[in-house]
Amino acid sequence: MLGLRSVAARSSSSRILTTRCLAAMSTSTSNPSSPIVELRQYQLHPAAAATYTKNTIQSSDLRKNLPLAFFGFPETGSIALNTAVHLYHYPEGTRQRKDERAALAKKDEWKQYLGGVKECMMQQKSEIFVEAGLVQDFEQVTGLEYWIKNDGSLNSDGESIVELRKYQLKLGYDTVPNFLKLYAQVLPSKLNAIGTHPTTQLVTILVSDVGSLNTVYEVWKHGGESSCGMEAMEQSRQASRGAKEWRTGIAEIAQLATSFDTTILKPAAFSPLQ
Repeated sequence: MLGLRSVAARSSSSRILTTRCLAAMSTSTSNPSSPIVELRQYQLHPAAAATYTKNTIQSSDLRKNLPLAFFGFPETGSIALNTAVHLYHYPEGTRQRKDERAALAKKDEWKQYLGGVKECMMQQKSEIFVEAGLVQDFEQVTGLEYWIKNDGSLNSDGESIVELRKYQLKLGYDTVPNFLKLYAQVLPSKLNAIGTHPTTQLVTILVSDVGSLNTVYEVWKHGGESSCGMEAMEQSRQASRGAKEWRTGIAEIAQLATSFDTTILKPAAFSPLQ
């Protein structure tokens, strides 16, 4: 059963969750030491994707000089194929990001790696997110930092997938807090849905801070432990459709959104999140 890290988070849910949601909306640039998450997407030339992947795997230890949480490639969905998708969690914020990226850029090995992969990339994109405050309220939601500290690549069987579920919300200051408040109220119904595959796990909820604003991502992992990720995801989806509170809540959440899409990602062998 789902456990809450704070009983008060449920019993006085409306006021507390609203406060947490508003905190999740604050811009990280106003406080350079506030935790941030960076989502980077590199679109690769199809003919050069294999070269990029090979060089990136060989240099993966260098990349882990940064607080890498996830690295993978789309199998299907809204993100274009042959796109390298990576997530970094900077607990000390924008200053940490600036300092650590600058230090890595000075390394001769990194310069050599970049020299071998730059021609493979057609486009690069970076966006900054914050983890929603509700991530701290649910024991079953690990957050990204957990995976940096507990590197799943050390014992991966290659069967897992990561699912990105993207909500593009309507414009307005209240839209994201209202979304997160509704989401937190009905999330227990989905996490506890009868029939959910045991490997399915909500990793984090990300709220955009720099980039396309009023964007929310759910990050889920499915499979592993000798279980097929796609099969685990489909089993859990079927289970959630039978969760009455979740279905009712999603109907309300849908009124706040302009679009919703998903992408299935296959973690690279060195990705901490597997």
